Amino acid sequence: MPLPPDHLVTLSAILQTGSFEGAAQALGLTQSAISQRLKSLETRVGAQLVHRTTPCTATPAGQRLAAHADQIALLEARLREDLTGLAPAPQTRLRLAVNADSLATWLPQALASLPDHLFDLVIDDQDVSHDRLLRGEVLGALTTRASPLPGCDVIALGLLRYQAVASPDFIARHFADGITPGRLGVAPMLQFNSHDQLQHRWITQATGVTLSPPCHRLPSSEGFVTAARLGMGWGMAPEALLSDDLARGTLHLLRADCPLDTPLYWQWSRLLGTALAPVTRALRRGARLSLRMPQDLTKSGETL
Repeated sequence: MPLPPDHLVTLSAILQTGSFEGAAQALGLTQSAISQRLKSLETRVGAQLVHRTTPCTATPAGQRLAAHADQIALLEARLREDLTGLAPAPQTRLRLAVNADSLATWLPQALASLPDHLFDLVIDDQDVSHDRLLRGEVLGALTTRASPLPGCDVIALGLLRYQAVASPDFIARHFADGITPGRLGVAPMLQFNSHDQLQHRWITQATGVTLSPPCHRLPSSEGFVTAARLGMGWGMAPEALLSDDLARGTLHLLRADCPLDTPLYWQWSRLLGTALAPVTRALRRGARLSLRMPQDLTKSGETL
């Protein structure tokens, strides 16, 4: 069943602006026309696509269809560029799944080198972000998955280094006798969300045992470091976010000899490989400047 391109554009405009009024202004239409187009599209696909909230948000079906609209826009932009050879690509919107720690450290600089695109970044844990790509909700994903998803390509970017940190007072209260399994099992831990397993991996790496400590959940990279600084708990934070705190002594490493390196890979739809090539190159450049590049990781994946 063909879907009218103007209806897909309308759906994208509603989700980008967060309202029917904003979509009407962006497309030069009346709110009534926007509403009629969306209702017609929902009738065609047989599902609700937008939650009529403030702001408007996509249903799972709406996310999938909006990603489809983004794919069409990206392919058309690349086609126009190839056909003219002169005009720059228009500002096309790219919906990507990324992890919060990359967004808080190296990723913005990489994306800033792509002024011809607009980015719609979906934050998810690096261990599960590829699920959004598998469901067709995004065009590409930063992930820890090294093997390509069906219909996708993958390249290795590098290692994001994490350190286990806590405030001096927290260490004095909970680890006066050292970083032992017994103390780690009861000391409050910081966790980004339920998918975040970095702290558990570090415990196993540092002690050789598996533990399930009590935890706070804080879905913000900067908030995570702030919470550690204030003594709420201990946790794993990207090394790049810690230099000032470590220099001032507001945070200390639990084990200076035990960093945790997490591999990052870029996966993207093979169908859009040519159109996404500038993004892939930008991510590789950014990763080379900021991530660690061990030889065994650079051997895996495709190199541009």
